[in-house]
Amino acid sequence: MLSDLEIAQKSRMLPINEIAGKTGVDEKFLEPYGRYKAKVSLDIMPELEKKKTGKYIDVTAITPTPLGEGKTVTTIGLSQSIGKLGKSVCTCIRQPSLGPVFGIKGGAAGGGYSQVIPMEDFNLHLTGDVHAVGLAHNLLSAFVDNSLLKKNPLDMDPLSITWRRVLDVSDRSLRNIVIGLGGKENGIPRETGFDITVASEVMAILALTDGLSDLRKRLGNIIVAESKKKMPVTAEDLKAAGSMAVLMKDAVKPTLMQTLEHTPVFVHAGPFANIAHGNSSIIADKIALKLADYVVTESGFGADCGMEKFMNIKCRYSGLKPDCVVIVCTVRALKMHSGKFRVVPGRPLDKGLIAENISALKEGSCNLVKHIENAKLFGIPVVVAVNRFTTDTDKEIDTLKEIAMNAGADDVAMSDVWAKGGEGGIELADKVVKNCERKHDFKLLYPDGWSLKQKIESIATKVYGAGKVEYAGLAEEKISTYTKWGFEHLPICMAKTHLSLSHDPNLKGRPDGFTLPVRDIRLSAGAGFLYPLCGEMRTMPGLPSVPAGTKVDIDSEGKVVGLF
Repeated sequence: MLSDLEIAQKSRMLPINEIAGKTGVDEKFLEPYGRYKAKVSLDIMPELEKKKTGKYIDVTAITPTPLGEGKTVTTIGLSQSIGKLGKSVCTCIRQPSLGPVFGIKGGAAGGGYSQVIPMEDFNLHLTGDVHAVGLAHNLLSAFVDNSLLKKNPLDMDPLSITWRRVLDVSDRSLRNIVIGLGGKENGIPRETGFDITVASEVMAILALTDGLSDLRKRLGNIIVAESKKKMPVTAEDLKAAGSMAVLMKDAVKPTLMQTLEHTPVFVHAGPFANIAHGNSSIIADKIALKLADYVVTESGFGADCGMEKFMNIKCRYSGLKPDCVVIVCTVRALKMHSGKFRVVPGRPLDKGLIAENISALKEGSCNLVKHIENAKLFGIPVVVAVNRFTTDTDKEIDTLKEIAMNAGADDVAMSDVWAKGGEGGIELADKVVKNCERKHDFKLLYPDGWSLKQKIESIATKVYGAGKVEYAGLAEEKISTYTKWGFEHLPICMAKTHLSLSHDPNLKGRPDGFTLPVRDIRLSAGAGFLYPLCGEMRTMPGLPSVPAGTKVDIDSEGKVVGLF
């Protein structure tokens, strides 16, 4: 069996100008990075305004196992399948972080015969957007510490500084550090740390902005600390925002690539879904929706994480309304949600997950039922995509279909796009296209005018299934401060584990009536949301015992090997 990388490297790629031409992107808006990828200038946007807007499809999933359940594969495969139906289609996805690429999770280009190519470029650097985010972020960090050293003219309280540094490598040893050692010339000693670059507010801003001038404004709104009078200190106050915007002037343009079947893909931004909002950019979606009849995007993790944030944050800011939600599920994951089995990366799957087990499937399907209910909260048609594995039996599939339809799904379809590419998703594409035509009434979960606690509790009770929310003293203090500063109108971006509907990764299936603890609330004023911390959240991952990067190399012909 060929690896994902071998499949990608054996494929025939079209020059990116041909993909652009077929997509409707005039060559004058194309900024090539080699032969097979290119930035698209934002100058194209005014020319597209009068064009018809396409159908908008979000691919989400049930609560995944640590292995993932094929959401990106389904996203890419669905696009290829819609293309095979003779429809114009475009995919919009995030750029992967190099931390997971060299760590344990792997890349994000899809897999098998449903991939974005060139796969190596996609997973390694691409056009440098993540590096631009890191540079802009760390420039602001340097401005903060320089201002402290140079007589602290903004009267910053050093203990209130929240702006850390970033690096796009999983390096747990940098989570907590002390800087400014070695004498007065080296700065003011203080504790700080590193986050992974994709967790930066700058990345969240890139995903939510609608253009360069808005980007500049949002960067200026970033709050890095409090003054000793308890007022916010911003990047604009530090006079860093202009330089940050300059570093981001090319990153704000989406990158055009292609799938294995030569349908167009926009790759842009890559915020984490458990800390930030976990969706690709508004800019890419807006361009794609004017170029194609159907746009397939994906939101990170399950419908309780990325999809909820797609609706309540991304759609709130973009004004775009989705036409269909696709929920990806697998038989093995639903069996795991029965609580009878564990899935551990790097270890063989429990035999009970790959042998027919209808009772475990039925017990764990409560997780799928809840995710269908979550999607229905927003008034959008729901299609369940069953990503089939060779070990799944017909009886298990029939049981799963019945459960999904009884739970309120509008359709269920099998997906075999990993093995067969677009041909393996024709049934799914047919049903998604049909459901895009259904009448629907998209609605947000909460209005801007609600209090912060009302918004938090709406998500906790309606989406997670919590019985109540409990606020730590620090969270109560932050709610009071942010309300006083005038940020109560912002949407909420909950920071919690992706491995459970609750805050506790050990609670599988459909936890109900639990108490959701909010230990802290932080403000991303530039991105435009507040994020409550529910449980312990890592913003800098660590490497596993055997990192994926140990297998990556260059052969004698200069070709990348070992990359998944």
